[in-house]
Amino acid sequence: MSENQIQSAYTLAKERYAALGIDTEEALKKLAAVPVSLHCWQGDDVVGFENPTGALTGGIAATGNYPGKARNADELRSDLDKVYSLVPGKHRLNLHAIYGSNWDQKPDRSHLRTEQFSGWVDWAKAGNHGVDFNPTLFSHANADSGFTLSSYDPAIRNFWVDHCISSRKIGEYFGRELGTPCVTNIWIPDGFKDTPVDRKSPREFLKQSLDMILAEKIDSRYNIDAVEPKLFGIGSESYVVGSHEFYMGYAVSRQILLTLDSGHFHPTESIADKLSAVLAFMPEVLLHVSRGVRWDSDHVVTLNDELQAIAQELVRGDYLNRVHIGLDYFDASINRVAAWTIGARNMLRALLISMLEPITQMREYEKAGDYTSRLVTLEELKGLPFGAVWDYYCQKQGAPVGLQLLDEIKTYEKVALSKRG
Repeated sequence: MSENQIQSAYTLAKERYAALGIDTEEALKKLAAVPVSLHCWQGDDVVGFENPTGALTGGIAATGNYPGKARNADELRSDLDKVYSLVPGKHRLNLHAIYGSNWDQKPDRSHLRTEQFSGWVDWAKAGNHGVDFNPTLFSHANADSGFTLSSYDPAIRNFWVDHCISSRKIGEYFGRELGTPCVTNIWIPDGFKDTPVDRKSPREFLKQSLDMILAEKIDSRYNIDAVEPKLFGIGSESYVVGSHEFYMGYAVSRQILLTLDSGHFHPTESIADKLSAVLAFMPEVLLHVSRGVRWDSDHVVTLNDELQAIAQELVRGDYLNRVHIGLDYFDASINRVAAWTIGARNMLRALLISMLEPITQMREYEKAGDYTSRLVTLEELKGLPFGAVWDYYCQKQGAPVGLQLLDEIKTYEKVALSKRG
């Protein structure tokens, strides 16, 4: 599509939306201010650089063996740079502790140092990216029992407490160096495959461990703490210590962030409805956008009803300044750069669709009990040309439009990914 065609289609779309009182230019300005935190682990199937030949444990599994995955930090950063060039707007990085790039020897996870992540700081400064962080409580000998912060063994608990404390320090380091707060998110794989007789003790241990981790106050200008629940996982099908109810209570009582992952609940359960409920009791939340298919929670995000419901709630509730949006999936069955890009662009497209709604008018219909007008408006909006507005936004931001995206990905695969062993 030529530049003139994109502009002409946008002009017509702009007029259609203006007839409903919607300013498309204002919507695009608002969208450009929303950062999405891209998850580093999509680029190498959650392996990291601590032990690249090691097996994944702790309920983590990546399906597929598409060629060209990143083998070191430089390759991962190169892939990320490509993704950022394909996604309109300015975005962040979500980094796991196993992705340090300045390791002269295998690191001790219980005592990670900020200098082991200085390469990421240099890269982030060059690209003007904020960085978020995650301690890595899986794929390690001290996680092989299936328990970390909730282990019956105090030595195991203390090891992971120290790991999380050092991770918070690294988060603070990112925040200070980059001038934007780092969200440091704790997720653990702890749980039982079969029905336990003692549900209480592991949760008591987890509560104690978290209190030890968070004992030192860190300025929220640099680091923001979050905890992430899950319904079940591989090896924890019958009991998850860090359930939604546990972490909801913990996050509210400690006034830290609760992480809502769209793949961590029942397959028919939407997190869209949870946002307004949770945000009634805490200042902010962390959102991990994924796509659950049956039991598997980590498929590439598509522009489906669930994603649009989440985006609608963020926009209609005016929550964008209180919700940190990140992606969390890992698909090794397709080109990894494409997987990243598809998910990020779909998250932004869903937000744009929601920003192109006459929200004030629909609220008035709802307040007045005029549900007929509300439903008619919602249904008619589905036929409006949001795609023309999206194409214009991509062009304006210097990102590829339409299937130009595929050409860019195929070219990068040929010149970079195909040369990796």
